[in-house]
Amino acid sequence: MHLVGVGGAGVSVVARLLAARGADVQGSDATAGPALEALRADGVRVWVGHDAAHVVGPDGAPLVDTVVVSSAVRDTNPELAAARAAGIRVLHRSQALASLMLGRRAVAVAGAHGKTTTSAMVATVLRACGVDASFAIGGTVRVRDAEGREGAVPGGHLGASDVLVAEADESDGSFLNYAPTVAVVTNVEPDHLDHYGSREAFEQAFEEFAGRIAEGGTLVACADDAGSATLAAAHRTAGGAVVTYGEAAGADVRVRDVVVGPGTVSAVVSGGLLGDASRELRLDVPGAHNALNATAAVVTAVLLGAEPGAAVRGAASFVGTGRRFEPKGEADGVRVFDSYDHHPTEVEALLRAARPVAGDGRIVVLFQPHLYSRTRIFADRFAAALALADEVVVTGVYRAREDVDPSVGPHTITDLLERTSSGGGVRAIEDRLEAAHVASALARPGDLVLTVGAGDVTELGPVVLADLAARGSGVASPPAAAPDETMG
Repeated sequence: MHLVGVGGAGVSVVARLLAARGADVQGSDATAGPALEALRADGVRVWVGHDAAHVVGPDGAPLVDTVVVSSAVRDTNPELAAARAAGIRVLHRSQALASLMLGRRAVAVAGAHGKTTTSAMVATVLRACGVDASFAIGGTVRVRDAEGREGAVPGGHLGASDVLVAEADESDGSFLNYAPTVAVVTNVEPDHLDHYGSREAFEQAFEEFAGRIAEGGTLVACADDAGSATLAAAHRTAGGAVVTYGEAAGADVRVRDVVVGPGTVSAVVSGGLLGDASRELRLDVPGAHNALNATAAVVTAVLLGAEPGAAVRGAASFVGTGRRFEPKGEADGVRVFDSYDHHPTEVEALLRAARPVAGDGRIVVLFQPHLYSRTRIFADRFAAALALADEVVVTGVYRAREDVDPSVGPHTITDLLERTSSGGGVRAIEDRLEAAHVASALARPGDLVLTVGAGDVTELGPVVLADLAARGSGVASPPAAAPDETMG
């Protein structure tokens, strides 16, 4: 099997699982990086650069049985084009993952926000309850061993049990290839309108997703989200099994007394399949939203046979996932975190979670918009969310699968923002390296710097840390541009 774009978060986990199952796996990616080295260590043959010769011989004869692609791979890709010309079977990444679900109890976690974290929580809670679940998660899973040491494992793991936990991507409709035993829906807030075209089409896709739950399976849905609650009611009316969770009065499993601390969150959960006893849920990750995500994970584990008390206690072993408020280091008294959040609701939740962590310090955000369409559609909401920070630097749009739209840029957001609610400055800086230097120059000892977005902004944390370390050692760092010099 040949996987195109094998270094990507979604494709790499499929490659890892296929290899662990004994398949002969190879792949290619446009650029080198740690993900490729990790795949090589797992026995996957990897090339840097796409070439038809990876899938067909000089005479055009097939060299592989199957080519796996994601929605990001265009028809012009030489490997995909050669595979089609040679009659090689082509599968979408989600179809390959669906094949790995056959014969297993599958958990598919969907929603515009929270998929990665909730999927990792489900796997973590199950492991704490003695179930070694396989998982396919679009990010590394941070773990803590018995001695309290923290580390990270890749998002693809082949477990010994019959359970497979998968992050179900709704962005391109590919989550409709799954038929899970448990479908978790964290929210149904419209996104990816470049693909769906309308709110109605987006919501219809989730109805179809719920309709694909295997016979005897269950929909686990958040009662606090209007779209998810509507989906749950419709599925229940249609005769499907449903468990809702949340702070809402009508939730089957109630979440109460949520307390957010500097890097922690706790809540009391009870009701439904957890029973009447009130149980304290404790997490070593920040943000009230994570109390909801963890409750979804606990409910899912209980549906799969875990004892409720053990499942609630097991949530405490969750440390986090890569690129979700992930600490990257500290220099000159400034802590730097990286986070994948790229929708206004996610950015708002991140900044609210960061505030108690910052304490008396300020929050400096370096935000990279993801997709021209999303930036244009949600510009006003991005502005409102970013206003929760003390200093804001917005850099150029990460276009991903889209063509360049010169009418959309960082100014699309900053023109609406002007100044943050705390009175700090707002800067629109197209060049991402320049933006990183400006963000580091703005930070003072005691502050937090957050690099935020789904694109290559993740590479800027080390740049910021290097600037801060140089400043701390007395080496001058690039000056921050004045707001009126960079406003769009």
